[in-house]
Amino acid sequence: MLRSCTAGLRSLWALRGRREGAPRLSTDLQPARRLFSTEKAVHKDWALPNPSWSKDLKLLFDQFMKKCEDGSWERLPSYKHTCTQKNEDFKTYFLDPQLVEEGLSQAQLFTRGFEDGLGFEYVIFNNNDEKRTVCLFQGGPYLQGIPGFLHGGAIATMIDVALGSCAAVSGGAIMTANLNINFKRPVPLCSVVVVNSQLDKLEGRKLFVSCNIRSVDEKTLYSEATGLFIKLDPKKKFNIKEFHSSLRKAAPPLEEAVVSSPALVIHC
Repeated sequence: MLRSCTAGLRSLWALRGRREGAPRLSTDLQPARRLFSTEKAVHKDWALPNPSWSKDLKLLFDQFMKKCEDGSWERLPSYKHTCTQKNEDFKTYFLDPQLVEEGLSQAQLFTRGFEDGLGFEYVIFNNNDEKRTVCLFQGGPYLQGIPGFLHGGAIATMIDVALGSCAAVSGGAIMTANLNINFKRPVPLCSVVVVNSQLDKLEGRKLFVSCNIRSVDEKTLYSEATGLFIKLDPKKKFNIKEFHSSLRKAAPPLEEAVVSSPALVIHC
């Protein structure tokens, strides 16, 4: 189950060895890598296989790439740094353009900030006709919660990414208004899961989406979730009070937005 962690664990051992004076692994020929990357913007597509991908992840990737050949599916690229066009799309909504410009110059996508194999490894495929996406996700050793399992926050992050991608394909520039997650079972660390998302309803600027997270063989259901996303109006500048007001109107009452933690509630 944890074989796919090999690359990540080697990096962990290398980092620990530098601190504790432990002997180097024979395969460690390069200086220890840092957890977060600080290189300048490089137009690299991170939604492509790398050596840390497990056999299951590579196999699923190849299967979906074949589905892309007839045009029914498409692979969504993923970059560490936001593209220029997307920056321009979102700068419309913020109050202080100067602060936004300064922040974006140093910003990088949270889920792509880890070295290969240590954090979030994923690729998303979209079926435009069916209004749904499939996210293939492998969580690395730096995403551990309770020993041997992924942190609930890491799972929630990927749910937000998967649902958001599904909504963005139809809605363009969007923001998350509400996530409602039911954790059914803990996800084993470094295992591969499939996040199936679909657009359920579109009401004006509101996009209602849902997803489930299953094992590769689809026999195990790990989580289910629903989300509400708001399509941003490019003609309006961002107003924090107005945005919070729209969220209160769009989102369900607090008592209905219950999120169970896998660290507390585990159904076996």
